[in-house]
Amino acid sequence: MIKIHPLSDVQSSHIADNTNIWQFCVILPCAVIGSNCNICAHVLIENDVVIGDNVTIKSGVQIWDGIRVGNNVFIGPNVTFTNDLTPRSKIYPKSFAKTIIKDGASIGANATIVAVHTVGEHALIGAGSVVTSDIPANTVWYGNPARQKGYITSDGIILDMNKKDKNGKQYCL
Repeated sequence: MIKIHPLSDVQSSHIADNTNIWQFCVILPCAVIGSNCNICAHVLIENDVVIGDNVTIKSGVQIWDGIRVGNNVFIGPNVTFTNDLTPRSKIYPKSFAKTIIKDGASIGANATIVAVHTVGEHALIGAGSVVTSDIPANTVWYGNPARQKGYITSDGIILDMNKKDKNGKQYCL
């Protein structure tokens, strides 16, 4: 069963079971949203968007045309995506730039993801970061511009740049 708050404007019929859509969301007709997702208040999802299963999108996020979100992804509050590297008023590209967020990735609050980049599986982007390059799988990035600061296991254990946890245990990713 899909739960859609009555104060949302959901035009898409491509939404899978057990997804919750909270108040003041706008979801355009061609958007595809997987099962067991949680779309929090004040989220806009455009047409050429695909969102996988078990995704959480916190309040204040806009998912623009060209963005692909994998399964088990967390997108924090007010994360900003772009889809046009040279935006101009009233001048539209033939197609919008693609951005891919792969399975298990987490993006912290207020991060900005510049178009045409891929965030790898299980990667962690820190709050407030500005992503201007591709992010490899199982890495931790933060800052402006975002720089790699460590690694992260698929289970969420943060590792230093030598792939050791806080207790000094070495991991092989």
